[in-house]
Amino acid sequence: MPYEPISVFDIFKIGVGPSSSHTLGPWRASQAFIGSLRERGDLGDLKHLQVLLYGSLAKTGLGHGTDIAIQLGLAGFDPVAIDTTTIPSVIAKIKEEQNLGPALPISFDPSSDIQFLTRESLPYHPNALSFLADFHHRDSFAETYYSIGGGFIEKESGSRTEKKAVQLPFPIDTANELLHWCRKTGLAIHEVVLENEHAWREESAVRNQLENIWQVMRDCIYRGCHTEGILPGGLEVSRRAAALNKKLLKNRTYSDHAGWIRAIREGGKDFQYILDWVSCFALAVNEENASFGKVVTAPTNGAAGVVPAVLQYFICFTEAYSEEKIISFLLTAAEIGSIFKKGATLSAAMGGCQAEIGVSSAMAAAALTESMGGTQRQALMAAEIAMEHHLGLTCDPIGGLVQVPCIERNTMGAIKAITASQLAMQSMPDFAKVSLDAVIRTMWDTALDMNSKYKETSDGGLAVQVPLSLPEC
Repeated sequence: MPYEPISVFDIFKIGVGPSSSHTLGPWRASQAFIGSLRERGDLGDLKHLQVLLYGSLAKTGLGHGTDIAIQLGLAGFDPVAIDTTTIPSVIAKIKEEQNLGPALPISFDPSSDIQFLTRESLPYHPNALSFLADFHHRDSFAETYYSIGGGFIEKESGSRTEKKAVQLPFPIDTANELLHWCRKTGLAIHEVVLENEHAWREESAVRNQLENIWQVMRDCIYRGCHTEGILPGGLEVSRRAAALNKKLLKNRTYSDHAGWIRAIREGGKDFQYILDWVSCFALAVNEENASFGKVVTAPTNGAAGVVPAVLQYFICFTEAYSEEKIISFLLTAAEIGSIFKKGATLSAAMGGCQAEIGVSSAMAAAALTESMGGTQRQALMAAEIAMEHHLGLTCDPIGGLVQVPCIERNTMGAIKAITASQLAMQSMPDFAKVSLDAVIRTMWDTALDMNSKYKETSDGGLAVQVPLSLPEC
């Protein structure tokens, strides 16, 4: 296994829905290709550009907005900075004028210059896209990128495009190595992770960026809990979080986010009440994600609701909550996601939904356990329990959209995370039969054995049981 330092901010990325691998990844790949042209000095001589999509990107790309993400990336927009309300008008203008605009003023017809090669796949990874550039006075140039899950991308040459190599004080590739450093130093998981983050940035910057990550998550929950309507894409799925939010609050009033949290707490701590709120938080995030809203990969967009929902549960309903623990919660969650990426995958196109909802549930379970006062071993045990009961979960989105069953699966992942944490807190890790590293290896073996039709292709499972007239079906 090659040494791979992964920052918290590689796991938690701010971007636009509905998919980290099918939207954010291709968006970043488009930006990277334009960067390659700029470095070569070829950008000003560009005559024509074509994009080829392979495998899962081709089969579910329309439902995931892959073509939209590519156009936005080529046109010079950034997924972190973009005002998501402008996306429809930008895409409409490109289609109407068949031009990518001032950032790349060449003729571009999305209907012909983005090709969905549904019968072709490249061997390295199911999420592949190639950029083919023709010039006025120079030879043609091509690059292939792989969107490997969670917004991570790689060039065909194998070079990762998103981070510089650094030497961490506590190099970690496995859960056992993480536990080793915790034992050797006496530090909690989040403290070890924070020390590693210093290799990239000052502690104040880490905390500021994590506060920003939480603000985006929190705003996404709040926005989703107050937005009604039908999700885009043609499946005609109704948004449910806003109605559930209104029902649970029972006419309690508020004017801002802080008032909303107080109103939630005033409802008490009945089991069913808390359960409904956890579901509401998770639904809210992934309804926003399905609407091309601003979300945080955690570790992916399709699973973006689990970690925020469990963190919001921790804030609203537990006695252990303090504001400082928001930072430690995110640090611990990110490290678990990092270990899964190194030992298996974060890509549903490679591993099914166990790689998305399963990993996010494990991340949230470990973070909640440590935040509630659990030991390092109990936190790792909670992550193992959460993934153990997601093993084999397929990815079979109806119509290629990140809606059914994806949105509800976030509620299941959040509830399982809380249950896993409670089980671990009441258990002795000395007697555990399965380690986190063992379950990660099992997840990867399961991913390799899983039929490709259950890996984000919409060729199997629920996707073929529901008759639709959408493009992917």
